[in-house]
Order: sequence, then structure tokens, then C-alpha cells
Amino acid sequence: MSKAMRRLALLLNLAALLAAAVLLGASPPASAVVPTGFAEVRVATGLVEPTTMAMAPDGRIFIGEQAGKIRVFQGGALLAAPFLNIAVDSNGERGLLGIAFDPNFAANQFVYVYYTVPGSPPHNRVSRFTASGNVVVPGSELSILDLENLSATNHNGGAIHFGPDGMLYVAVGENANGSNSQTLSNRLGKLLRIRSDGTIPTDNPFYLTASGANRSIWALGLRNPYTFNFLPGSSRMFINDVGQATWEEINDGIAGSNYGWPTTEGPTTNPNFRSPLYAYGHGSTPTTGCAITGGVFYKPSVAQFPSSYVGDYFFADFCTGWIRSYDPASTVVSGFASGIDGPVDLLVGAGGGLFYLARGSGSLVRITYGAGHGLGASYYNNENFTGTTVRRVDSTINFNWGTGSPAPGIGPDTFSVRWTGAVQVPADGTYQFYTQTDDGVRLWVDGVLIVDNFTRHAVTENSGAITLATGVRHSIRMDYFDSTSSAVAKLLWSGPTVSKAIIPNSALYVR
Repeated sequence: MSKAMRRLALLLNLAALLAAAVLLGASPPASAVVPTGFAEVRVATGLVEPTTMAMAPDGRIFIGEQAGKIRVFQGGALLAAPFLNIAVDSNGERGLLGIAFDPNFAANQFVYVYYTVPGSPPHNRVSRFTASGNVVVPGSELSILDLENLSATNHNGGAIHFGPDGMLYVAVGENANGSNSQTLSNRLGKLLRIRSDGTIPTDNPFYLTASGANRSIWALGLRNPYTFNFLPGSSRMFINDVGQATWEEINDGIAGSNYGWPTTEGPTTNPNFRSPLYAYGHGSTPTTGCAITGGVFYKPSVAQFPSSYVGDYFFADFCTGWIRSYDPASTVVSGFASGIDGPVDLLVGAGGGLFYLARGSGSLVRITYGAGHGLGASYYNNENFTGTTVRRVDSTINFNWGTGSPAPGIGPDTFSVRWTGAVQVPADGTYQFYTQTDDGVRLWVDGVLIVDNFTRHAVTENSGAITLATGVRHSIRMDYFDSTSSAVAKLLWSGPTVSKAIIPNSALYVR
């Protein structure tokens, strides 16, 4: 057995053992180690050998399981019924390996899937399906790309993405035969470029030198490009190529490139090949590994992470269980997260959080940034937010001070409080926020004033609604003043998965 096959067997056995432990009710996996100021939450569990994920334009996350199911994560929950359950050959590294949404998904509801078709011999295919809500339209499958027959069970590639040019790019492994990577007579060990209907663009780089279906080849010399991704708003592409004995690679995806496999692996000075932008060696340290998997650029429309991360490329290693970041401008590589149970894919959510898919525990995990739980509170010794100030963190806004003082140095009457920070919702949807106060209150969420009753009054409940997305920390500010007599200040919410209650500490963040 080759070294590569021994490694494959080891990885599959490890994944099976981890999954079995979860199914048998073992203790849940420990949280990953993330930088100071970041936190992670395991938002979905119960996935069976997940392999890939993609985010729909409406924020739903579609998760592929190797054995042929696609699960939907929506509104903070993993839906019980699968979107798709298709027969696949899932031996070794075969199976359901890629998902992409049509650029015009909102109108046509087309979803593209890369999977291994059972047979003797089997082969990989890209098919188009039509969605109807959270399930596939029965009988809607249309095959747009059927690849060469397979012999080995490993090196299938499988990632698929639409580029900014509207073309579908398809990563294909060399099926454990290095010679496939250096020929234009088949599509194995290549990155392909096709139209959404499977036809081949005439401006492909090898259109005039290859023939037939091989004209779809866009780049060659790859071993097992399990994942790749585009920089949002740009044609720049990074390709992760899983190495054999020594190196794991991040390659600059450029039309017509030859990345050298099997002649070279890792950095090269051979002018015939494009050397990787970054390569890391094999091992079990915080900077080494043995199988580069997920990769995604951090460039959301609204960044949640600090600005130093914007534009970085996050990538993961399955074997050593870490996520690191590569800065394309400076070429500096930094550690980010570790202790992950078999990361296989990464994506950036609509709210700016980073999701990772952990095969070992069958989990979807979201990493977010914030300073801590609760809200920053400034207490003032008069009604107009001036004068003596006490600053602290309040874990919730749930106060009935009666005729007592709210804080040392602040009188029991004619005081004011300003709470600021962020709130994170558990599911996408419309949320109703309620204030219960004795005297004046104003409440802003995401800069929108949704409660405005800045008057003297007895205990009164006011409310306002706003639509919020999960995976992002929405700004929140509440101003309150007390005139005389009893003092009450409470902040509650209700939403798609939340009954009316005080907003808990776990959903509030200091900024």
C-alpha cells in the first residue's frame, strides 16, 4: 500500500471513530482554541460524514454528506428532512463532494451537485437540480458533466463554484494516477470551466489545443484539489491542492497554468510550472499537517472580524485540525484556530462570522468576534447623561431598583443609564424587542430607533420589531432615565425560535 493510501485509510478510520463516539453518546468534542476576543458556537450537530457546504443567496447553508444527502441549516437549526438524498458511491473519498448555487438562483432555483455515480466502473458527475423551498423538485436532475471512469477510490476533488464571469469551475482529482495531471487527453487532475448548461466556453485556454470534452480544461497539473474559492468581487482564485509526501499547497488560480504534479510538489523553480503561493510541510505541529481542506476569503459585505483580517484567506488542515490565515498582500501566514475535529470546509456567513464544517464530530460551528457577554453600562447622576458617571458591564437589563440606588455614587432618583454593545440572534427572522420601564426609554438596534418613549410615566411596556440575521452581532443601544419614585428598566425579546423573555447574557456582547 502506498504512503498516500495508508494516509487515506488512517484519516477515514479516524473520522469513523470520531463519528461513532458521537453516535454512542460520548462527551461532545471540546471547543476549538480561538484568538482572544473570538468565540465559537456549535450551531448544528448530527451530520453524518459531512464533506462540503455552500451558502444560498438567502443565507441558508446547504451541507453535503458523503453518502448522498444534502442537509439545510436555516433559522439557527438543522432541518430534519434532507434537501436531497441521492444514490452515490461513497467508497473511500468518493461520494457527494460539491454544492454550488446558480448565479440567478433567486429566479431559477438551480442547485449544482458534484457526486460519484455508482456503477462498474463508477464516475464523477455534476448535475443540476431544481429547488422548491427546502426540498428538491422530484425528477429535476439534469446531468451537465460526466467525467472519466474511476479506478482508485481517492483523489476525486469535488469543489464547484461559479466565478464572477458566470462560468462554473469544477475541481477534479487525478484518481491516484499522476500521469493524468500532465495530459490534455482527459479531465482528471485539472480545474475545469464550463457554462451552467455544461457547454464549453470557446475562450478556455486549451480550447484550440485539446479536443472534445477536454476543451473544458482551464488549468492542469493538480493532484487532488479538494477545495478552491474566489475572492468576492474579484476574479482571483486560490486552489488548495492536497499533497502526497511532503507539501500541501495554496495555488494562484490562473487560466492555462500547470501546477507541476507529479513532476513537482511544493515550491519549485521550474519555469514550466507555476509554483504555489504558499506551501506547508507535513507533520503534526501547529504549522504542519497532511491534508489541506477548506479555504475561503474573508471579505463579507459587513465585516465582523477586526479589519486586519479583511481580505485574508482562511484555510484548514484535516489532519492537525487547525485553521490558519494567509494575507495575500503581505504573504504573512498566521495561526487562528486549533483543536478542531477534522475540518473539511469553510465559509463566511452573511453576518460576517466564519463557519467551519467538522467531519469528526458531524458539526457545523460558527466563529464570531466580540469582547464578551453583557452590555457596557454608563450610569449618570442626572436625567440627561451628564455628571457623575459609573461605568460597568451589566450581564442583562433586568432591573427593579425600587427606591434604591442603581450604583454606588448614583442617587436613587433623577439618574440616567446608557447601555451599548451588540446582540446576536439565534435564527434569521423578525424580532420584537420590548422595554419595560418606569420613565423614559429609547432603544436602537442596528442604528434603527425602534422604541421611543422618552417621557415620565409609570411602568410601561413599549415594543418595536426589526429583521435580523444570525451569525452577526447587531449593534444595540438603550437609553433610560428615572425621574422620581420607583425605578424599573428591563429589556426583553421574542423571535422565530425565542419566546418572550429577558434577553440573556449569552446573546449580549460588550464592544
